[in-house]
Amino acid sequence: MSKHAENSKVAASARKARARNVRLAKALVGVVVVCLAFVGGFLVRGDAPLLDALGMSPEGSDASKKAGLPSSGDAYGSLGARVGEVEDVIAEDSLDFFDLDEATSGVLEAFSEATADPYLRYYDANRYAALVKESSGDYGGVGVLFSEYNGRAYAVDVFEGSAAQAADVRQGDFVVAIDGDRSHDWTVTEVTSALRRDEGEDVVITWRRAATLDDEGGEEFTTTLECSDFTVRNVETELIGTVGYIRLKQITQNAASLVEDAVQDLEAQGALSLVLDVRDNPGGYLTQAVDVASLFVKSGTIVKIQTKEAEETTKNATGSVATDKPLVVLVNGNTAASAEVLAAALRDNQRATLVGTTTLGKGSVQITRELSFGGALRYTAAYYRSPLGRDIDGVGVTPDVAVSLSEGGDNQKALAVETAQSLARG
Repeated sequence: MSKHAENSKVAASARKARARNVRLAKALVGVVVVCLAFVGGFLVRGDAPLLDALGMSPEGSDASKKAGLPSSGDAYGSLGARVGEVEDVIAEDSLDFFDLDEATSGVLEAFSEATADPYLRYYDANRYAALVKESSGDYGGVGVLFSEYNGRAYAVDVFEGSAAQAADVRQGDFVVAIDGDRSHDWTVTEVTSALRRDEGEDVVITWRRAATLDDEGGEEFTTTLECSDFTVRNVETELIGTVGYIRLKQITQNAASLVEDAVQDLEAQGALSLVLDVRDNPGGYLTQAVDVASLFVKSGTIVKIQTKEAEETTKNATGSVATDKPLVVLVNGNTAASAEVLAAALRDNQRATLVGTTTLGKGSVQITRELSFGGALRYTAAYYRSPLGRDIDGVGVTPDVAVSLSEGGDNQKALAVETAQSLARG
């Protein structure tokens, strides 16, 4: 082989070697670029603006939607995180907009409906302001005592001679609307606030006449009632033979002193036993219920209270006993809240015989808390239990002697008086 041919062969081999090395280098660079891109993808996948700039965030992709996760990273453990994610997505991508106050009301009202607490209510700023506004002077009423069942106000008593009685409003009628406002369920607090009118002023109330408190149906009717200065005594007394009869209509701020005065007056008249009538009593102040019970119970537990912070706390008798004479307590299906606490305390401490029908079963406490962004939230904060630990809420207090009210006369009261007489003899 000539020298020229040999040199040509060596040069060709060298060119092949250089080409092979170039290909290997390009392959290595390609691998490095892919790795860097892969790692870079992880570094920027949470940066939505950068992804958009790189054209790597197609509409509808999972990556673009997850970019709106709340800072907590938990979109499933709380309602706030879920709503926050939706709000972020709308703020970043939606062409639409929303009214913040209207959306807040809608979300919180839907949240209230989704809970198991029938008394949970959100009051927006305007409703709450109307609820707590400072009022002074004398105000009229329509002659109705209201109670509440599952967050809805109803007439528990209609007073004789009142505008409501003249309009044929009856016990058990639910309030549906006041002055045409039926945008929400009316609670007792809202009804009493809305009825703070000057004497002589009219109020339009729409009612629903249900067959029972649990009945969701019933015919509606509307009344226009004139507010008047209608005052009803909270405590009524009567001496029937040797039995002192006391009717307590509400657990007001002075209920204990009124009952104590009634006991002393009836005993001075010769009463040997007593009947305490808390039928149709919607309750009121728990402290006063404890004080009323303490007029008859020398010592011991009056009520047990379950809260979020404490599994159970107790309130005991105050030691201010007014009498040790035999006692009968009259109850019915409209005896509610702290009036049920009173009845349960007297029963469990073996201080009274209960006559009538099972009570309403509203053994819970609602409080209203102001919210930082305006308005307030009303919710159940505690449950009552009897001294022996029996549930009241949703169950009621069962009488020792069960008797339903018959038409044409108050047979429950007659039986209670008869029972009280027998206890005095016994």
